[in-house]
Amino acid sequence: MGMMGKQGKMGYDRAIVTFSPDGRLFQVEYAREAIKRAATCTAIKFKDGVCLAALRPCDKLSDDRGSRKVHQIDEHIGAVSAGLVGDTRVLVNYARQRGQVYRISYQEKIDVRSLAEEIGDYKQQHTQYGGLRPMGVSFLVGGVYNGEPLIFETDVGGDIYGWNAQVIGKGREGGDKVLEDKWKKSLTESKAKSLAVEVLEEGSTDMNKNTVKMAVITEDGFRYVEEEEFEKLL
Repeated sequence: MGMMGKQGKMGYDRAIVTFSPDGRLFQVEYAREAIKRAATCTAIKFKDGVCLAALRPCDKLSDDRGSRKVHQIDEHIGAVSAGLVGDTRVLVNYARQRGQVYRISYQEKIDVRSLAEEIGDYKQQHTQYGGLRPMGVSFLVGGVYNGEPLIFETDVGGDIYGWNAQVIGKGREGGDKVLEDKWKKSLTESKAKSLAVEVLEEGSTDMNKNTVKMAVITEDGFRYVEEEEFEKLL
């Protein structure tokens, strides 16, 4: 009986399309655990836009052009990612393409929620078909649409959550407490960037201009925070 139970559990454990008797998809849950071990990322609304920031592990010989943690998706949308770099690259390219297709189809830029849903739909398909595995990455998608700052989280299972401020990765528990205590709707851009640094500190004790990447999105569009500007925040 014990051996049969063990074999049965292994079956549910290995098959992405099979629910366990208590309604769980183990491979999706395992993918969520991988996100908890990833480098910390955060997205924070301020009164005029959104601040995106992420930790990027690196060493003396690394070149940050090879692996970004803060991604420009469209002129008004960006994203930060926590999880597998290969999955991230595929999904970022997919999101950029969907934004371009939307512009061609409707002659206007895509709204932030629709872009997040495009990513979520792609992820959900990887939980539904045999031979696939879940995409091992979560995103915080932020942008400004019709003057409104917006942030959405895309879960590994395809779920979409809206936030005023959020943190993902291994610093999430401590970062959540910082955001709950200090976030407010009236934050200025400067205060939001400082708060982002404080959140990231919950996931690392070694922060410098090489390990942290940051961007802001306002009505003027997406821009990366330059090293000279960022150094003042540390």
